[in-house]
Amino acid sequence: MVRSTPTFTAERLAALQKSYSEAGQGHVFKLFGDLDDEEAAVLFEQLDGIQVERCNEFFERTVRNPAAVEGGDKIAPLESGSFASTLDGSASPDEISAWNDEGMRLIRANKVAVILLAGGQGTRLGSSEPKGCYDIGLPSGKCLFEIQAERIRRLQQIAASSDGTAATIPWLVMTSGPTSAATQKKFSDCNYFGLNPKDVFFFNQGVLPCFDLDGKFMLEQPGKLAVAPDGNGGIYEALRISGALDWLHELGVEHIHSYCVDNCLVRVADPTFIGYAALRGAECGALVVPKKAWNEPVGVICLRNERYSVVEYSEISEETAKQKRADTEQLAYNAGNICNHYYSLDFLRSRVPDIEAKLEHHIAKKKIKHVDLDSGDVTVPTKPNGIKLERFVFDVFPYVERMAILEVDRRDQFSPLKNAPGSGADCPETSRSDLIAQCVRFAEAAGATVEKLPEGREPSFEISALVSYAGEGLESLSGLTLAADQLINSLDDVVTI
Repeated sequence: MVRSTPTFTAERLAALQKSYSEAGQGHVFKLFGDLDDEEAAVLFEQLDGIQVERCNEFFERTVRNPAAVEGGDKIAPLESGSFASTLDGSASPDEISAWNDEGMRLIRANKVAVILLAGGQGTRLGSSEPKGCYDIGLPSGKCLFEIQAERIRRLQQIAASSDGTAATIPWLVMTSGPTSAATQKKFSDCNYFGLNPKDVFFFNQGVLPCFDLDGKFMLEQPGKLAVAPDGNGGIYEALRISGALDWLHELGVEHIHSYCVDNCLVRVADPTFIGYAALRGAECGALVVPKKAWNEPVGVICLRNERYSVVEYSEISEETAKQKRADTEQLAYNAGNICNHYYSLDFLRSRVPDIEAKLEHHIAKKKIKHVDLDSGDVTVPTKPNGIKLERFVFDVFPYVERMAILEVDRRDQFSPLKNAPGSGADCPETSRSDLIAQCVRFAEAAGATVEKLPEGREPSFEISALVSYAGEGLESLSGLTLAADQLINSLDDVVTI
């Protein structure tokens, strides 16, 4: 039995047990009587926070009775002219400048906010910390959070009015259960990386119970339900229930840039992208990059049943993936998705709540550690034994009425950090190399020369984002030959040779 005085009443416990039993999930209480007071209280609060019937409905609709599309899915590439590109002269310099000017105008008017998806841990990187705390090996030793915070600070400086009026870009950080406390501690310990704490809003990604293959909730421990994050598509509900959308509305924000933490090249609050989407009156937008090759394992934005959608590489046949556009000889399915999005606040507040009810979950069969309810022993499976349900952030795309897609240069805006050190692709070494190469290009575009090193040796050349956001403001470097190994924190203190 539960010993001593519990923190919940017998009436509340009985009501909760009844609701779970009626939903066919009463087994989660089988070991409840063996728990001590603290364990019982924790499990009670966890179970009380689960909408059991709603979770059953998700499983029923996704696993047992998935919606069938009449005639099957019909996949088609984006039509030429349905998106803009900053590559190959597709958009004129005047057009790109107009987009950037509009984005800066909106930032200057305090109409822009940023959402960071930061729920992932650095497990694959050999770290137990949140991925945003990871140091990719730059000369500065800055972690991903600091790199991105300094880009926000630089944009605020650029946008500040000549009369001294400050520009503020609110930063909303979505964490998960495993990363929430550590992320907030990192921000606090680092004095919010120079940002005003009042301008940073933390909120947690939601979770769903893990199901066995028959749809029953699983216990991770006798006093703990097995749960998993509900996917990055859980951002929409999390924004709403956390009060984040109301906070943004009160601040007067109208436009939002959203991105993932593991991209060291992301242009946070990208004024060109925001201006492009805003001038088109878009509800939602996406940055895309051309695929490296037809078989690059990346999802692409295309049309599914005549609606915008992201189709995973595994869903497209080799024949389809190799198709080319007749007018350009580029791959037809070439709009690589990089999880870099625009939203109007009105879309998130007014339309997404209704859209959410229509969204399907995705099935991920996993090996889930669980308690054997007969023996009470914890079982660690060797093959998939359970199901995690999740939604993806791009699941709203088919319901968007006004979409803005902008193609950009991968070298400038996309270097994902997915794999362990030394793996050779999408790893700390490639992230470091890509950011350093970008800094070299910034200096050379300003008219400088960066010292050439012996073959096989990479420079350690970094320009702080507080000095330049995207290559601007470096005119004083023109004509200089810069040492290849240096960190430029100020244009008054550069090393030349």
